[in-house]
Order: sequence, then C-alpha cells, then structure tokens
Amino acid sequence: MIKKYLPLALIALAVLAACNNNKPGATTDQPAQEVKLVSPDFNADSALAYTKAQVDFGPRIPSTKAHAACADYLVKQFKSFGGQVFVQEGATKTYDGKSHQLKNIIAAFYPEKKQRVLITAHWDARPFSDQDPDANMHDKPFDAANDGASGVAVMLEMARQLQQKQPNVGVDFILWDIEDYGKANDESVNETTWCLGSQYWVKNQPVKGYKPLYAINLDMVGGSNAQFTQDEVSRKYAPQIVKKVWDIGNEIGYSAYFVNVPSGNLIDDHFWVNQAGIPCIDVIHYSDATGFYMNWHTQLDNLNNIDKNTLKAVGQTMLETIYREQPVS
Repeated sequence: MIKKYLPLALIALAVLAACNNNKPGATTDQPAQEVKLVSPDFNADSALAYTKAQVDFGPRIPSTKAHAACADYLVKQFKSFGGQVFVQEGATKTYDGKSHQLKNIIAAFYPEKKQRVLITAHWDARPFSDQDPDANMHDKPFDAANDGASGVAVMLEMARQLQQKQPNVGVDFILWDIEDYGKANDESVNETTWCLGSQYWVKNQPVKGYKPLYAINLDMVGGSNAQFTQDEVSRKYAPQIVKKVWDIGNEIGYSAYFVNVPSGNLIDDHFWVNQAGIPCIDVIHYSDATGFYMNWHTQLDNLNNIDKNTLKAVGQTMLETIYREQPVS
C-alpha cells in the first residue's frame, strides 16, 4: 500500500486535532472504570504470545517453508477455538513475475447465525525491508511482527474469547495472503500489485452472496504509541462503521489510539472488500503527518517493538464492537 498525501493545510488541522484528542489523562492501557463492558476481557499477554508464535517461524514469505508452517499453525489454532476453517488456495503471480500459491485462511464462528461481522488482516511477510535506513538491508527479509503478525494475533485472541462467550452475531475471520508483496511506488490504478489475496477473494468468493453487516481490516495494530486515523476509503464506503468503532474505542478508554482525525486515500485490503459490496474500514497505524508505523518495512519491525497496550486497545475495541451488536429482525 502506498500513502497518498492531503494538502498541507489539512495535515496541519489533522495534527492539531490529534493533539486536542490526546489530552493528558487519557487512558491508554485499560478501559475507563466507569464503563461497563459487555465483551470478555481481551488478554494482551495472550495476543503477544500469538505474535511471537508467528515470528518464531521466521518471515512468512510466500512459497517458503516458514510460510507453509505458519499456515498450518493458524489453521490449527482457529480449529482449536471451535472455528470452521477453510483455506482458499489460488495460483497467482507477484509483480516480479514469480508464481505463488496463495492461501487465504477463513474461519467461521457460530455459522448458524445469519447476521455476521467480518474481521480481516494479512498474515504474510514482505520479502524485503526496502524502507530500512540502511540501504544494505533493503533486500533482506524482516520479522513482520507488527506489519502482519499483530493483526493476526488480535484475531486469534478474539477467536479464543468468542469460544468462551457467545455474541449475538456470527463472526468470520479472513487472513489475507500475499498482501505485502507489492511494488514500491506502484503507480497502477488502485495499486494492484498489492493485496493479491483480497483481490483474489473478491473475484472468487467461496460463499455466493456473502454479505456480513460490515467488515474491519486490522493492519499494524501492535506498535507503541499507535494512532489510528480515519482514512478516506473507510470514510467513503463505510462512514457509519468508522463512527461506530471510533466512538466505542473512545468511550471505553482508548481515545489516544482511535483519534478522530481524517487521513488520505489508502489502498489496503479494505478497499477490495468494499468492491465486493461489503462496507469495510481499516484500522491501521498511519497518519498523513507522520506516515506509517515508524518501523514499517524495516529490520526493526520485530517482537521487541510490539506493545501490549496497543494490542489491548485494538482487541478490546474489536470485541466490544462485536458484542454490542444486536440481532435485527
């Protein structure tokens, strides 16, 4: 995904809004005491352990042993939590002409419930750290602890909690493959060298007519001092879902993370989900003022730079959003 820039005046307004939003005293690591949660307690230690488990396989680069072993692990974990798991496989080529067999991992919880919410994240690792300050590192793989593993870890912990307390709606998870193998500075329309797994799913949906209430994509949700702005694609296609999620995040004590600041056009997996007619938003560590997560596509995207407070803020907000859903007759 390549960031697009807003005019400087809007950037200045965004920074000012962020500063006003993050006033002293904002809770960043636990829900406000006066708010009674309807969701189970999201365990950040558990989410960190799931992050480590993925990193321990090595970089999950498509068509490698680490990638295959991690896929088996993720399928096994979702099944152990009671999910009905399906692996969507398909042949694809990356921009460099290499052929791969992508694996989108899909897990359904409470499949009997007609009204559903979809949570997604990519699970692959970029093959090279082309944003590293050291040019000698640009062709080296990296751990992808935040850019990939953190979103998956949040989903695994959510799935573990869903098994223990049934929500009013069904929940589906999709782990996108080959999201992060795109061409740097891709100038094609909609940056089509990125997000190959979600593009494939949109064209080859396993369940015809699948229409969840909405979808939320998680991307880089484990970095320290993360701020999740409201990107243009999310605001265009699913403004009501943006408001719902950010309002809940702020209400339960995570206003330092879910900042009410608009940001520019991001082509991430949520863009392609929206093309399938499913309103989808992106929860991603990005702002127009500072760009992506500071260790984005560098050797420092490793386990040492994962923050349990951020995992907690995102995971609890996702669970609370789901458990507040009421069935509509």
